[in-house]
Amino acid sequence: MILIITCLYLYFKIVKKTLIKHKRILLPTLKNMYRIRLWPLGIAVIALIFGSCNVEKRSDAEQVAKAMLDRMTLEEKVGQMAQITLDVVGKGDSLFNSYEPFELDTAELREAIVDYHVGSVLNSSNNRARSLAAWNSIVSTIQNVAIAKTRLAIPVLYGIDAVHGANYTAEATLFPQQIGMAATWNDSLVQAIGSITAYETRASGIPWVFSPVLDLGADPRFPRQYEGFGEDPHLCSVLGVALVNGYQGASVSSPLKVAACAKHYLGYSAPSSGKDRTPAQLPNITLKEYHLPPFKAAVEAGVKTFMVNSGVINGLPVHASHYIITELLKEELGFEGVVVSDWNDIENLYRRDRVVATEKEAIGLAVNAGIDMAMIPYRYQDFCNQLVELVREGSVEESRIDDAVMRILKLKAELGLFERPTTVLGDYPKAGSEEFAKVSYQAAGESITLLKNSNGILPLSKDKRYKILVAGPNANSMRTLDGGWSYSWQGEKVEEFAGRYNTIFEAIKSKVPQSEVSYIPGVSYPAYGRYFEEQYDKFEESAAAARKADVIILCLGENSYAEKPGDLNDLYLGSKQLNLAEELAKTGKPIILVLNEGRPRVISPIEPMMAAVVQTYLPGSYGADALADILFGDINPSGRLPYTYPSYPNSTVVYYHKPAEEQKPNIGAYSYESDYNPQYPFGYGLSYTNFEYSQLTVNRSELKQNDTLTISVNVRNTGDRKGKDVVQLYTSDLVATITPDVKRLRKFAKIELAPGEAKTLTFKLVTSELAFVDSNDRLVVEPGEFIVSVGNLSTKFHIVN
Repeated sequence: MILIITCLYLYFKIVKKTLIKHKRILLPTLKNMYRIRLWPLGIAVIALIFGSCNVEKRSDAEQVAKAMLDRMTLEEKVGQMAQITLDVVGKGDSLFNSYEPFELDTAELREAIVDYHVGSVLNSSNNRARSLAAWNSIVSTIQNVAIAKTRLAIPVLYGIDAVHGANYTAEATLFPQQIGMAATWNDSLVQAIGSITAYETRASGIPWVFSPVLDLGADPRFPRQYEGFGEDPHLCSVLGVALVNGYQGASVSSPLKVAACAKHYLGYSAPSSGKDRTPAQLPNITLKEYHLPPFKAAVEAGVKTFMVNSGVINGLPVHASHYIITELLKEELGFEGVVVSDWNDIENLYRRDRVVATEKEAIGLAVNAGIDMAMIPYRYQDFCNQLVELVREGSVEESRIDDAVMRILKLKAELGLFERPTTVLGDYPKAGSEEFAKVSYQAAGESITLLKNSNGILPLSKDKRYKILVAGPNANSMRTLDGGWSYSWQGEKVEEFAGRYNTIFEAIKSKVPQSEVSYIPGVSYPAYGRYFEEQYDKFEESAAAARKADVIILCLGENSYAEKPGDLNDLYLGSKQLNLAEELAKTGKPIILVLNEGRPRVISPIEPMMAAVVQTYLPGSYGADALADILFGDINPSGRLPYTYPSYPNSTVVYYHKPAEEQKPNIGAYSYESDYNPQYPFGYGLSYTNFEYSQLTVNRSELKQNDTLTISVNVRNTGDRKGKDVVQLYTSDLVATITPDVKRLRKFAKIELAPGEAKTLTFKLVTSELAFVDSNDRLVVEPGEFIVSVGNLSTKFHIVN
């Protein structure tokens, strides 16, 4: 009895603050003490004291997770690994859709959260954006059930695709898609976009975003190219880290920040066919040299979660690859966060890929490979029941379950969900604000890329009275400006939500009210057709109006799409659009071609007929306003291509190709050559001013391993207007044991210069940054001669032993 009294005294004196701070964990334990006899109370309190004496350690997320894990049953652990889509717990006719207006089904919610202990929910219901108020109500109700109705009061982790802003929140700010962010070459701006997205996602009550996409956009056929940062590993790494830092900040426990998700690890964007979720053949040297660096950079930046490639590499689905998920990511790269599957991809192991015969085998294969959380997303009961069976049968070790659940609970603790499972909408007054809108407009303005400007036709004069014909299927559409993942998966609901923004035609008409601006499409997209369907729409009328116009602004490109539905069979721009361009060109009137597309569709048949070419990518809600300001000179374009724009469908070669891709003719009987012939090269973009590079210097001509090379270059604005330039530094390894790339981007900087102003830029390059993956899968830096180039300047240096 003395022991009990002493223990109680010590407990209340030492751990009072800890009890208050961690009441969601400790109070259920204390409550149970009153239900048992007195003699075990002393033992329980002693254990609690030893677990609580070190207050600082107990505040660590890992300690919180471990304390919770130790109290969980196997069924509760497995439930934490289950992620379901919102429609599963909504009132509706089936698992796959819900009634409108959306309401949670109390019975279904209780079954998922209370009976099966489901740890995560994702997505919007009915593939539709919701208001801030609706999101807060949905998430709060789910969390109330998790906290008040379950034994351990573990909060649910809600996740959402927020890939260019909080794109499933009706009032949110939508930015350029990631390919447009990449075209800005402005990492601080990309970080600001991430920060705003985090703010507006948290305003929606959601703490986890499935972004950034770190897949290389090296194949223009791929339907998800617009979701990434382009074809270069370094550009993708730098901007990926910027977006992660914007999302997560210094600490994800801040109610203004969210957990980021690096996806789709690994090699997802390189299927042999160019079509989504089809097999890829990628040797390890290719995976590690090009595809791995952005993900490695994200790990080093502290990204909290990873999502796995939905495809198949070298015959093995990545969701089944212990090497890629566990050995490479978790062990070699040291990733300590949560690995989540992609949508339905564990089931795909047996239904689509046929590497196992049953769903149960698929679950065991994926979990043993290293998947921590399964995006099921519908039949969670089967997943939970079968995973429990697998553990009890010994097919999956409970230690593997413990590792996965520790990672999940730790993330929930890091996000502060145990203390604040929900947010308060009133704490987010800036959501959808003008302040955030200005950042979206700036991003669009810095992304739009001027590719051709014959005879300086651009900018057009704001003061002149023009007769302007605006034509093409993308001229009067918000859907095409925002693209997929905008208010819905395929972007087909954009017009319902985006009426307050300007289309290209509306922005131009507003920009020059004194001019006669008419819109006659010539070609349009069917309202409910697939993305590639197009139809003639006042074709002859458009051609007649062109003959009367002073200038034609022809807006061509793609309708919105996302993922697999965006697969294509022909990289050329749609035939009816090409016909429209040719017909309008017959008038002899100058045509400004505005491209609005998720990937670079081939335009070589019509490009010579165009006086100017402007690439807008998918510029977001304020893209049309930024475009109008570029066309009429209020913004000096500064976007640069984040990919190589091909001239032909069979010439899709990246800039860092091997020497064999561009050979001069051989001498002798067997004379042949290989030409590298892009429409526009990677990193290319014009300005309304001119920049001159001079005085490229290196601080030494010879370097040893682990030395640092300092490179300086002078840049001067020689034009008559202020402008921004992207200074790009490349290196070329002249001889290597693995045939070297012709050049690689190593550093870049975006600068702004007034007319006549000059700046000297200094870059530091560590020799380890010149490493390549050799035939033994090792990163090596070999001695030899290198070229460093900036603009039209170059100089040499050597690495010696």
